[in-house]
Amino acid sequence: MKAKDIDKKFDEGKDISKYLELSKAKRPEQEQKRVNVDFPLWMIQQLDKEAKRLGVPRQSIIKVWVAERLERAS
Repeated sequence: MKAKDIDKKFDEGKDISKYLELSKAKRPEQEQKRVNVDFPLWMIQQLDKEAKRLGVPRQSIIKVWVAERLERAS
């Protein structure tokens, strides 16, 4: 099936999932890459305290706070 035909079905509100190979789907600019960062113990303790308060993992706090700072910087 051609892309324009899939686009038309999508625009008509039809289910196009059977035409997609989801195992190969990627979100642009969302690929993950592992990095290691050393934090002083006091920062880890504060991060853990905030993460516990919010009920999320430490990594989530770090990701959100870094993303917020990068958005402000751009």
